[in-house]
Amino acid sequence: MEKYAWKATVIEGKIDEYIKRHNEIWPEMFEVLNSAGIKNYTIWNVGNELFGYYECENGAAYAAKVQSESAVVDRWNEYMKDVMVMDFDPITGAQPKLINVFSFN
Repeated sequence: MEKYAWKATVIEGKIDEYIKRHNEIWPEMFEVLNSAGIKNYTIWNVGNELFGYYECENGAAYAAKVQSESAVVDRWNEYMKDVMVMDFDPITGAQPKLINVFSFN
């Protein structure tokens, strides 16, 4: 299973709203994540920084493709843009993948 990690920034003073929106995540977002083969998805926060990690059952390219073609993901990104800043890869339309420089299994 391919691993995928991303980072973003929460707008100053918006972390509580960011957390609230994720506690109330739309069921259709879960459907998209499941169809993309995304498993073990976790997001961490420190200060205004976010770090996300998930595993891609069908590979990161497939997960990115499913998400980039989803109207639900487009709506979610629009909904979240007033609480966070996230860069998007112009080729995949997904968050730029962080490069793994160390693993310990």
